[in-house]
Amino acid sequence: MLNLTQRLILGCTIVAALAAWLGVAAHGPLEAAGHGTLAVALPIAAVAIVILTVVFVLVPIHTVARDARRMAEGNLDHRSEWKSRDSFGTIAAELNRLAVRLRDLRETEAGRRQMEFQLSDAVLQSIFEPIIVTDGKGHLLKVNQAAAELLGENASDRMALTNTPGGAKILSAIRDAVAMQKPVAGEGESALLPMRFGKADRSFRLRTTPMRDSEGRLLGTVTTLEDVTTLQNTDRFKTQFIAVASRKLRDPLLQVRRGLYALANGFAGPLSSLQTEIVSSAVDDSRKLDDLMADLIEVAEIDVGKREMKLENLRPLTVLGDAEGRYADQAAQKHIDINVNCFADLSYVFADRRAVRSIFDNLLTNALRFTPEEGHILLAAEEIKDFVQFTVRDSGRGIEAERLANIFDRFNASSESGTGMGLALVRRLVESLGGQIAVESRLGLGTTFRFTLPVAAVEAVRHPVEVG
Repeated sequence: MLNLTQRLILGCTIVAALAAWLGVAAHGPLEAAGHGTLAVALPIAAVAIVILTVVFVLVPIHTVARDARRMAEGNLDHRSEWKSRDSFGTIAAELNRLAVRLRDLRETEAGRRQMEFQLSDAVLQSIFEPIIVTDGKGHLLKVNQAAAELLGENASDRMALTNTPGGAKILSAIRDAVAMQKPVAGEGESALLPMRFGKADRSFRLRTTPMRDSEGRLLGTVTTLEDVTTLQNTDRFKTQFIAVASRKLRDPLLQVRRGLYALANGFAGPLSSLQTEIVSSAVDDSRKLDDLMADLIEVAEIDVGKREMKLENLRPLTVLGDAEGRYADQAAQKHIDINVNCFADLSYVFADRRAVRSIFDNLLTNALRFTPEEGHILLAAEEIKDFVQFTVRDSGRGIEAERLANIFDRFNASSESGTGMGLALVRRLVESLGGQIAVESRLGLGTTFRFTLPVAAVEAVRHPVEVG
């Protein structure tokens, strides 16, 4: 419309200029021809046309154009004051009506957005658990009241997570969620985040989810801190109870096993074939019960922090060789080959010797149990950045896909012959040593367990010649 008014103004200006030029140009010839009256009247008429064009055309067009320009610039409260009943008055009235509609629409849209913002903020603030909203780099964008109380004075600082105890774990979860483009939820004791909430120490489980707009562009992340203090305390109490009960039962069980040993070896007199079979079965069951209690006690000690780790430098090749030697006879009985694949100059790991032994004992016991005769078991190690990754791979029947997600849970027995505590113990031992464990398996294609242990720090040793 502004372009149209500019063209109208230009056209009217040209017409008025042409009329004035014709009036002035015709004055001389008309007067020379003896038409004095016409020579005077024509310039006067030309001037009158110019004045009328300016007053009744150019001024209204300019006024309406100016009003339209102000409205186009966003001043929707401005109104055109042209009140005539001609076409210009109609245009001015329609401009005013259009401005009113645009203003109502803008105010309605802004109001709707404001209400949506207030509603979303109210929902965020009403959530009991701490919610932290950040951009992709971990800078704070929004926190609810629970998170503000948790962060304290740093809640208003965009860099609060770098200055808050426990913030490193949150930033790590944010980086993982952004890198993997999917939610990240920490599980297990090692993933818990201890923080002080008011005057009490609480434990939180992190759940970080990438935040995107309707077009899929990354806006940031939303981190929820799930308070699991009560659950953790309940689980700790349960673990302590199981540990105490197991210790109390081990002494009577030891007496039972001694009695069964005496009977099986004829110290109480000869046994019939049926009695021998019954005693042999009881010996096997008592051994399984003793193994279960030993695993329960060891898991409980790790969970409550009573298991003391004696960390030392261990050579991966030696660790794998010892594991192979301990199970060579059992493997030979089933004609199973155990192969070791490890470079001799691999970096040492910093770990507890008894814990590493227990890890391999549980993994190799399972591998031998589920690998058929003429099968194969591979023990391998390789260095990956600051860790050494150990591998135990068998050619057994594999594990069902639906069981893999809970394979490291307690009482998740792989068969009736297992205690259901071995892999749970393995996971806790690996995590307590600063590593991670994972499993891969497909039915009919065997199972592969991989776990990592931190590389031992290299100590700089100066040669005596260098001293001084």
